[in-house]
Parts: sequence; C-alpha cells; structure tokens
Amino acid sequence: MTHRYLLVLRFALYNIVATGLLIAIYLQGWLDGLFVKITQEISLGIFAVFIYGLVNCGFKVWRTSVELNDTATGDAPPESRAGQYLAGLASPDAQSRSNGAAALRLKLTNRIVIVRQTANTLVFLGLIGTVIGFIIALSGVDPKAATEVENVAPMVSRLIQGMSLALYTTLVGSVLYIWLIVNHRILASGTVHLINAVIDHGEARART
Repeated sequence: MTHRYLLVLRFALYNIVATGLLIAIYLQGWLDGLFVKITQEISLGIFAVFIYGLVNCGFKVWRTSVELNDTATGDAPPESRAGQYLAGLASPDAQSRSNGAAALRLKLTNRIVIVRQTANTLVFLGLIGTVIGFIIALSGVDPKAATEVENVAPMVSRLIQGMSLALYTTLVGSVLYIWLIVNHRILASGTVHLINAVIDHGEARART
C-alpha cells in the first residue's frame, strides 16, 4: 500500500513545521518576556496542558492510522472498533447494520472529543492568566499614594508586570489552542475516513 500511515505523516509534518516556527521565534528573542518568573509559572502550566493534549492526539492519530490500514487490508483485529463492528454483521438485516453503523460513529467520534476539550481548556487557562494579570496590575495602583513622586515608580512597575502577565498568557493560550485544534482537525478527518471505510467494508461483506 502506497499510502500507509498517511495520517501519521500529516500529523508529524505539521508539528515539525510548527515546532520549527516556534524555535525561530524564540531565537529572534520575541519570547523573552515569557521567562520572567511570574509569567513563566503560568505559561508552563498552560504548556503542560498543551503537551498532554498533543501526546494524546498523537496516540489517537497512530491508532486511527493503524485501524485504517487494517480495514483497507481486510484484517482488522477483533478487539478494534472496526473488528467489533464487522463481527456484529452476522445478521443480514439492514436495520441491524444501520444501528451498528450509528454506534460505530458514536464510539469513534467520542474517542477524539478529549483532544478538543483539552484545546478549549488552553483558551480558558489563558483567560485566567489574563484576569490574574489585571488583578496584579490594579492591585499596585493606589490613588492616594500616586500624588507622591517616590511611589509612582513602584506602581508603574507593578502595572507593567501585571499587564505583561495578562498579555503573554493570553498569547500563549491562544497560540497553543490553534496549534492543538489543527491537530484535532487532522485526527477528525482521519476518523471520518475510518468510519466510512469500515462501514463500506461491512456493507460489501454483507452483500456477499
């Protein structure tokens, strides 16, 4: 087969390119603000959630690709979703096959929901960092003390620190969300192909 593991190759190529862009941006010094202590702690938390989602997505991409290959060769393992569906086609009844196909779609689509939920979590974490940043920025502003010159510099420093945290965490959450959601789209397209391939294979088997 000339297109074995095509889904895995698409996943790998996209993430290699995205990682290369991230390294290039880092070498340009555009990410230096992320390594300030307070920004770094929250950003690392968001990045850890992203890595979890990416690894989970990669595992599901591999599993889906293997099942696509097995379905194409007609040798799906009995424990796989495809194997379970094909094993349940003993009845020639069209309604039974329709119910089985609907159950297969539900199981395979539910399998990838966790990746999208993880991507959505990145946005919420970024917004939480934004709120924390604004709280820090505003907590350093004291209107009464602002009339004294020696108090202005600390307040401005606190304000800049809070705004920096708010903007950087929003940026990190948004960029990593886009990164992960594109991976989810790759996985979702592979899942759709798998569903169609398994159902077509099952219908062909039922007609023979």
